[in-house]
Amino acid sequence: MDLGIKGKTALVLGASQGIGAGIARALAQEGCNVIVGARREDVLAELVDEIKSAHGVEAQSYAIDMTDKAGVAAMCEKISGDWQPDILLNNAGGPPGGHIIGVEDDVWEAALQSLLMSVIRISEAALEAMIERKWGRILTVTSSGVIQPIPTIPVSNVVRSGIVSYSKTLSNEVAKHGITVNTIIPGRIDTERTKNMDAFASEKQSISVDEVQKRSWAQIPAGRYGSVEEFADVAAFLLSERASYVTGSQIRIDGGTIKNV
Repeated sequence: MDLGIKGKTALVLGASQGIGAGIARALAQEGCNVIVGARREDVLAELVDEIKSAHGVEAQSYAIDMTDKAGVAAMCEKISGDWQPDILLNNAGGPPGGHIIGVEDDVWEAALQSLLMSVIRISEAALEAMIERKWGRILTVTSSGVIQPIPTIPVSNVVRSGIVSYSKTLSNEVAKHGITVNTIIPGRIDTERTKNMDAFASEKQSISVDEVQKRSWAQIPAGRYGSVEEFADVAAFLLSERASYVTGSQIRIDGGTIKNV
């Protein structure tokens, strides 16, 4: 299927590894020119070289820390100025885990900045050109915690739920301009972060990593972790011309893990 986005420009954030990098690759494979952003500039440079070589599209990197308000403001100037992306993929790392009671103000403030305010400001900057062109795609990666709160990451549960509400509200305002706004929910995807979490659980529980994985898979109806490519392919569809009637939605890529309807 031709997704109809060849030659369009996509800004993909959180692209240094995992699902962010996977989505950048999937969009480049469809012929999109890509701008990849994350904190690790050296890793981004390698991804840019790979994308250019493999797909023959234009690609560039931009170092950005989503907790840095001034840095995000500077990037927004580029978004509304030279870049003017047709496609925006919002993706940021989560706050530290713990308990909901007694979270320090600085933890809340950092999470609100990176997961909510940065997404709002970046989306607004991208919308200027999208509205003028009467076409645009905005997709934000959230967490299964917005549907079924995860006890170990309460700050993420709260703040990411805010971006779901923002995205739904925004989708209603911009649909008339040919712009879709959706959120996408990863389950257990086979990334470096998942591997690190399994290794931590292995050490904490004094069991093998293989046993940790078996116990995790037992809770997933599909019986395995999802691949980055499986997640990225759905994201690429949602960011494409073919998904023009999908907006204001939450899409789960979780192998059936989330128990809620």
